[in-house]
Amino acid sequence: MVLLESEQFLTELTRLFQKCRSSGSVYITLKKYDGRTKPTPRKSSVESFEPAENKCLLRATDGKRKISTVVSSKEVNKFQMAYSNLLRANMDGLKKRDKKNKSKKTKPAQ
Repeated sequence: MVLLESEQFLTELTRLFQKCRSSGSVYITLKKYDGRTKPTPRKSSVESFEPAENKCLLRATDGKRKISTVVSSKEVNKFQMAYSNLLRANMDGLKKRDKKNKSKKTKPAQ
C-alpha cells in the first residue's frame, strides 16, 4: 500500500476512477487513525496511548492497486471540499439498479 500526501492521493484517486469508468469498481474506506503502526497486545497493563491530534486514514483500491493517505484535523476541511468535488465529478457514470417487483402477499381470507 502506498501512503501519499493529500493532493497526490486525490490525483491518483482520479486516475483510479478514470481507469475503472468503463468496467470495474473502486473501493474507498475511511477510518479514525491514531498513529499506531503495530497492534496493542491483549494482556498488558501498558498505559493508554493518547494521540496528539485526531487523524483520518483514507484508503482506495481497485482490486489491483492500493493507495492511502492520512488527513490531519487541521486540513480536513480543505481535503473534504476537494474530495467531495472529485466524487461528484466521477460518480456520473453510475448505472441505476433494476428494481425487482415484490408482489404484496395478501393474507388468505378465513
